[in-house]
Amino acid sequence: MADLEFRPAAVHTVSVKARLAAAGLGHGAARPGPPTAPDGGEHPSARVAEARSRARERGDRQRLALRPLGVVFLAVVVTASAQGHPGPAFHGAGLAVGVVLAVYAAAVVTAVSVGWARRGPAAQAAVIVVIGGCGVALAVLQPHGPVEIAASLGVWIAAVRLPAVPAAVAAGAITAALAIAVGLTQQPAAQSAITAVLLCLLLAVTGQFIRRGRQSQDRTELLLAQLQDAREAEAAAAALAERSRIAGELHDVLAHSLSGLAIQLQGARKLAGREAVSDGLRAAIDRSAELTKAGLADARHAVSALRGEQLPTLDQLGALVEDFRRDTGTDATLRVDGPSRPLPAEASLALFRGAQEALTNITRYAPGATTAVTVTYQPGRTLVTIEDHVCSAGADPGPAPPARPGLLAGAGGGHGLTAMRERAQRAGGTARSGPTSDGWLVELEVPG
Repeated sequence: MADLEFRPAAVHTVSVKARLAAAGLGHGAARPGPPTAPDGGEHPSARVAEARSRARERGDRQRLALRPLGVVFLAVVVTASAQGHPGPAFHGAGLAVGVVLAVYAAAVVTAVSVGWARRGPAAQAAVIVVIGGCGVALAVLQPHGPVEIAASLGVWIAAVRLPAVPAAVAAGAITAALAIAVGLTQQPAAQSAITAVLLCLLLAVTGQFIRRGRQSQDRTELLLAQLQDAREAEAAAAALAERSRIAGELHDVLAHSLSGLAIQLQGARKLAGREAVSDGLRAAIDRSAELTKAGLADARHAVSALRGEQLPTLDQLGALVEDFRRDTGTDATLRVDGPSRPLPAEASLALFRGAQEALTNITRYAPGATTAVTVTYQPGRTLVTIEDHVCSAGADPGPAPPARPGLLAGAGGGHGLTAMRERAQRAGGTARSGPTSDGWLVELEVPG
């Protein structure tokens, strides 16, 4: 048996202060926040993405609800323009009125469509300019027509769709142009211009109320989602810090004591080799050294799990079987039945640990036995079977071999596969073992 590997515990020790700093809980550390991409961009969580999706859907519903208002505006403008003077015609001023009215109707229909409403501010501003320009042109061509209503619709759409500064610029330009056109074509000029300005101002304020109400609701829902993410991140950081503290205590207690025990057993084994001691005592010392080495490895695995480090999965079972075949020199095979699929982390770890413990027991109790590991993917469940055969081909298998200590009860009073059975049960599965005609069989099953 090779000498036990010993590494100082300081190699594995990480201070609680360092773990707290990594978790963002140390003094002066940055507060937990949303994850950021390498380029500085933010990766929103599923909850934040869902809040943004609901905001978009709510905006679409609001636009659909306001679409009838735009249709009413358009119907009033077309009806009043058709009854005005000069009315739409195919010659003279009537032709100009008809062309302007057609362009105005097309722009309004485009503006109230949901698909166009999702476009950027530049596309929105272009349509608003067309609506306002056509409204001002109608005010010039039809002095007694729907002068205020036609252009004021552009002001209202600008207030609802555009950000504050572009909305103010667009609404101000349309209002000023409309006031000038009305002042030059109607009498009394001042009163008509003031009426047009007041109407545009009323629609602009109404549109801003609608826009800010929607933005406030969207912002509130987004902040609530981010607050929930922040609370979960803080709870996860606190849990990581506590697990790291427990891992440090466990490492200091178990790893140090087991390492010291391993050194003492190495000395006892060398002393037994120099002196005439019984084979039973030498075997007991060797067995104790094996158990110490296994306990030290288990302690390191437990510390790694508590610290949240990467744990093995079923995908690494092939490498485990290959290492077993290379280290023991025995015939070991791995077969996979059915298409592989990803499993939950707890289930995958339970299968890997169970197979690992079974191979360890084969090394201890049936060295040289032919070993077959089978992974079977069935609908709704996954099985891992480890079977060893101690009889050569064609030989009489004889009676069933005696029960080996430790396969599910724990070797030497230790945990053995008992911990793996408990792990499988936590994952919703089972672990079974028993003798066969020429060896031993371990079967692990988990859902998924």
